[in-house]
Amino acid sequence: MKIHLIKVFVLLALFTTTHVNAEPVVVVSPSAKMLIYIQPIEYTNPIYLWRPYDGRWVNQGPLLEASAMAKLSQVYGDVGLCEGNQSGKTLVWLQPRIFYNPQVEIFYGKVTANVYTGMGNFIASYVGESSLHGYLNFKTEDSVERAYALAMDIVLEKMQADTALQGMMANVNPVSTDATPCSMVTLLPIPKIRVMSF
Repeated sequence: MKIHLIKVFVLLALFTTTHVNAEPVVVVSPSAKMLIYIQPIEYTNPIYLWRPYDGRWVNQGPLLEASAMAKLSQVYGDVGLCEGNQSGKTLVWLQPRIFYNPQVEIFYGKVTANVYTGMGNFIASYVGESSLHGYLNFKTEDSVERAYALAMDIVLEKMQADTALQGMMANVNPVSTDATPCSMVTLLPIPKIRVMSF
């Protein structure tokens, strides 16, 4: 019994000395190359798409997020969604708009992308607009998502045609500390702040 206790103490002593002197491992999550920000109001306050005797409530945020994440990741690679205190080398603030014309049964989508540097400086604003034939009472959310996807295609075309932006994205330094934290997004300068959807 005493031999077993001695072995246990020796093993504990060895374990403690090897781990006490070891340097702690610090996990640092690197900043994303690009972060996407969509206002919380787009997730919590649905808009009403109307036609005579009928209508649908639609939350724009989740529908825009799905297409924006996929399309921006395809072009720029390391793209994340702005949540909490994350930081990114570039920040893209997306503002969606959707309108339905019941007379011609067309969804009109619009996405405005305000792009900022890692230091929070406004670079440029890119606007994409789309129109998509669809029925309000049949797969409404699918139609809205497709309208946003078409608008995002136009936004991406404009972003890729902007040589200043492409040069900046090519020169993003992965070890640089110049990163915009998500908690500071509402303090960034933008051409127009969206408060309500009418």
